Amino acid sequence: MNPAARRGLVVFLLGLLLLVGAIAYGLWRDREFGESADVPIGGSFTLTDQNGAVRHDSEFRGRLMLVYFGYTYCPDACPAALNVISGAMEQLGKAAGAVQPIFITVDPERDTVAEMKSYASNFTPRLIALTGTSDEIAAAAGAYRVYFQKVAGEGKDDYSMDHSAFVYLMGRDGRYLTHFGPEVTAQQMAAAIQKFL
Repeated sequence: MNPAARRGLVVFLLGLLLLVGAIAYGLWRDREFGESADVPIGGSFTLTDQNGAVRHDSEFRGRLMLVYFGYTYCPDACPAALNVISGAMEQLGKAAGAVQPIFITVDPERDTVAEMKSYASNFTPRLIALTGTSDEIAAAAGAYRVYFQKVAGEGKDDYSMDHSAFVYLMGRDGRYLTHFGPEVTAQQMAAAIQKFL
C-alpha cells in the first residue's frame, strides 16, 4: 500500500473511531441521566428540613449548592457520598460558607424529620437534610433527573432503595454546573468547587 493510501486509511479509521466514541458517549449519557443531557438538571423544590422548617430551593440563591439524593437506611453509597461532601466542606475552609450542601431523601416513608435530624448529625453541620411527601420527593428527583425505585426485601417492611448516586453542583442562580460520581474524593470535589467560587 502506498503512503498516500495508508494516510487516507488512517484518517478514515480515526474519524470512524471518533464517531463510534461520540455515539457511545451519547448512549452512556442518556442511560446515566435517564434522558438527553440537553434536558436541564435541577429545578424548584419545596421540602421539609431536619428541624421541621419548610425550605424552598430559592432560599439558596447566591450560594453554590451541592445536592445529593439518597436515604438514611442506605448501607454504603449515601454515607460515603455525604462523607466526601463533609470532607470537601472542611477542605474549603472559610470558602465553604458560599456552598450549601443538601441531602434529599428518596425514601420519605422511613425518612421522617426526626430520622433526618439524627442522620444529618453524622456529617458536616452545614448539611441541610430534606424530606417531604412522596409527591414532593418525586417532583424534586424528577427535576434533577434522579432515578430511584423501591426494592423489596424479605419481610413486609424490609426494603432498600435503588437510586442514582451523583452529587450535583448547582450555581448561584440554581443552574447545573457539574456533577460528581461515586469515585470522587473530597480533595477533588473541593478543587472543582473552588473554580466556581
